[in-house]
Amino acid sequence: MSRPEWEEAYRRARKRRERFVTLSFEEVPPLGLPAEGEPPEHVGYPGGYPYTRGIHPTGYRGKPWTIRQFAGFAGVEETNRRFRHLLDQGQHGVSVAFDMPTLLGLDSDHALARGEVGVCGVAVDTADDMGRLFAGIPLGEVSVSMTINGPAQVMFAFLLVAAEEQGVEWPLLRGTLQNDIFKEYIAQKEWLFPPEPHLRLITDMISFCAQQVPQWNTISVSGYHIREAGATAAQELAFTLGDGFAYVEACRARGMEVDDFAPRLSFFFDAHIDFFEEIAKFRAARRIWARWMRERYGARDERSLKLRFHTQTAGVSLTAQQPDNNVVRTAIEALAAVLGGTQSLHTNALDEVYALPTERAAEIALRTQQVIAEETGVADTIDPLGGSWFVEEMTDRMEQRAEEILAQVDRLGGGSMLAGVLRGIEEGWFQRALGDSAYEFEKAVSSGERTIVGVNRFVQQGGEDLEILRIPGEIEEQQRRRLDEGRRARDRGVVDAALSALVEAARGEAGLMDPLVAAARARATEGEIVAALQSVFGAYREPPRV
Repeated sequence: MSRPEWEEAYRRARKRRERFVTLSFEEVPPLGLPAEGEPPEHVGYPGGYPYTRGIHPTGYRGKPWTIRQFAGFAGVEETNRRFRHLLDQGQHGVSVAFDMPTLLGLDSDHALARGEVGVCGVAVDTADDMGRLFAGIPLGEVSVSMTINGPAQVMFAFLLVAAEEQGVEWPLLRGTLQNDIFKEYIAQKEWLFPPEPHLRLITDMISFCAQQVPQWNTISVSGYHIREAGATAAQELAFTLGDGFAYVEACRARGMEVDDFAPRLSFFFDAHIDFFEEIAKFRAARRIWARWMRERYGARDERSLKLRFHTQTAGVSLTAQQPDNNVVRTAIEALAAVLGGTQSLHTNALDEVYALPTERAAEIALRTQQVIAEETGVADTIDPLGGSWFVEEMTDRMEQRAEEILAQVDRLGGGSMLAGVLRGIEEGWFQRALGDSAYEFEKAVSSGERTIVGVNRFVQQGGEDLEILRIPGEIEEQQRRRLDEGRRARDRGVVDAALSALVEAARGEAGLMDPLVAAARARATEGEIVAALQSVFGAYREPPRV
């Protein structure tokens, strides 16, 4: 893209305001550019390959990032009230946090669910629960993100049924399903089946959505949990993009054309506390993705080349000591995400190191984003740090480090990223790398080489009284009663037939989304659906590491 081409694209695009001025009423230029000549080709212009400066020619002048606060706790009614409150306060979309039993494919009355129902997220056992979760929230108008991986397709089937029963046609649905099983094997450990069946479910859903739910982001390739498990910034970037390339190869192996599915792939990154390193990471991510998609995978649709990502501030950076400091950390991390060009953002609450956030803490986290968006002026110009000698050098260095790691994964797979990721998981290559990085960080903190305010420097004696959110035990009993009532009210013959059809589809080569939706309509529970699939696919046990 040349300067005249960018200027024309910028001129034609819609802007959110007529004028952009500083607090002193000085005009703000839309983009910083060299005084003479063109910027280097690998930096380029926003909206143009290789997208170092952003995927849109207008940056946030056209549309600000989506404020998407992650929420979910107790029962569906309580979470529904939190969603509606956040939407009333100016949030743009909802992001669902599920409880641990739901994440592990267990019904709320399973023996292993005891004491965990509604504690770290919301319990969803059936399509009826999903319908109650979004009662009064128009699914055709509000973008929905669901952070779940092992049983991701089950939750998506529940959502499709909830939308039907709201009278919303599937093509109107907008949102994202995390649906990234590779990072579970690498970092978070919430899987249900061996890798190959999980890949089948993921590619089935991608193919299904390309035809029937075209606005849905079918997978959010997640580096967040990899970073939280101890990765460096370069490892987070490389492992995440490597997983993304592996999914591309898995879809191509199913006979899909890259430009038919790649535009709906998205990513999820951590925004950690090292301000400039994080900005460089985001800028390098766009550049690597665009180049690989064009040069290695033959993508021609520019939407396939544009890396779109959600960001969450670093949970692992929050401290129990002096928790008010977490507000400062979160603001700095959020600013890095914005200056790096994120498409959506969640800001952590000051009390999340203890428990799910209280309503007051969640509102402070929301206001943090709104202050950045409305008061600081950082959204009024595109890629404000582009052209900084330091930031460009950091971006180049981040790209180089990530490419070196990607080359290692590629060699593990003998020239296939999919084979490299699968082998790296099975042999523990990723897990060892994370363990080594986490050890080096903790050693630096313990020695005082790395300062954490309130932890190893500027320490105060005595704690602070902090109100935290506590989930009453009655929530679990209520959910178990509701689940029992739902089982007794449904037609057992219809449920059994739907589950039998799902098992037969799993045994063959047919797509699995249609029978999953049929089971959801019949009011099969999450646990029943997962058990039916495990009867064919089996379960997965991670090999021991030495």
